[in-house]
Amino acid sequence: MTEATPAIRLWTPEGFREDGWIHADDAAALASNRRVILSLPAFLELDATQREGAKERLGVLLQPGDQLDAIVDLLDQLSLVALAFPAFNDGRSFSKAELLRSRHGFEGAVRATGQVLIDQLPHMLRVGFDEFEVSHPVLLKRLEAGNSGGLPLYYQPSAKAAEKPVKGAGYSWRRGAGN
Repeated sequence: MTEATPAIRLWTPEGFREDGWIHADDAAALASNRRVILSLPAFLELDATQREGAKERLGVLLQPGDQLDAIVDLLDQLSLVALAFPAFNDGRSFSKAELLRSRHGFEGAVRATGQVLIDQLPHMLRVGFDEFEVSHPVLLKRLEAGNSGGLPLYYQPSAKAAEKPVKGAGYSWRRGAGN
């Protein structure tokens, strides 16, 4: 007898919550007035009027091979960017999240989908993810118990404003006199 795969649940640093977004393959889903996450090709097929009219309920899903540059000029028309992790060993979406936050100043939700694992979750939080579609049984159990994993100290700086180092912290070779 095989065990059923757990249902996907949405987790944020504040805990589990209901997911108000649906994944859709084409723009027809926008007619439902629901919050919709479209694939990159479906999103790019929308005209400017459609994107503007659905701005508050429009998200896009980027696969690891999709280029971030395809949406950079359209970020102001998105409320959410979902980044896929189809395999645990494909980290290209980590880079995309970091670039969305630090280089492009995206303030909407950044969501991880796919293979979200317990040992990767703290790193995902540090690079700018704030929503997670979780289906891995071990991660679900640990998050239900209030354990998001990770270590309290880091050697590398973070782009997250809440984790800006205090004066004097950071790489020792970057310190100047007096810090």
